[in-house]
Amino acid sequence: MTATAVLTARALLLDMDGTLVNSDAVVDRIWRRWADRHGLDGDEVMKVVHGRQGHASMALLLPDRPKERNLADNARMLAEETADMDGVVPIPGAPEFLASLRGLPHALVTSADVGLSTARMAAAGLPLPDVRITAESVGASKPDPEGFLKGAAELGVAPADCVVFEDSGAGIAAGRAAGMRVIGVGPRAGFHRPDAVIQDLTRIRVEPTGSGTLRLHIG
Repeated sequence: MTATAVLTARALLLDMDGTLVNSDAVVDRIWRRWADRHGLDGDEVMKVVHGRQGHASMALLLPDRPKERNLADNARMLAEETADMDGVVPIPGAPEFLASLRGLPHALVTSADVGLSTARMAAAGLPLPDVRITAESVGASKPDPEGFLKGAAELGVAPADCVVFEDSGAGIAAGRAAGMRVIGVGPRAGFHRPDAVIQDLTRIRVEPTGSGTLRLHIG
């Protein structure tokens, strides 16, 4: 898609980490420590973990380990992540982007739980959308489309009328599986063939048309 493209939608579904909030520093710290504890290569682990719930990443990285151990390990890591906000900052343009969405149909769809998403959005100085789909809301992690489909249902908008904002391969795959168009945000996104890619949220402008649709000016 060209750098000056326009998309139309009725609702926007927003990932958090890597899309609204830059939490890469803490994610890298915690997951590399986890990799060391389990004798795994940190670089390979980091290729897997973005966008997924922690236990889903563990299931891929340690396929023979019982699910119960992954869930317990995930709970411990969520507590670590929620306690560590060092380096958590907004993605450039995120404050202005979210401010422009006040009163317009949008939802947060994140693999973080309520505690972590609340803490990271606060650390980045960003307001939480009224509609939030978190880890507790779904039975399956991205790349499963459940979270995005629930977000659309909560907003009362058909999936085809939603545009997803995502940074990770798992998240982009989830948006596509939900039948939605996807705008990729940041350097990871371009490798996963979203419908459009922007460097950050300074490159997007949302214009309500007055007829229930939104124009997204990209680039």
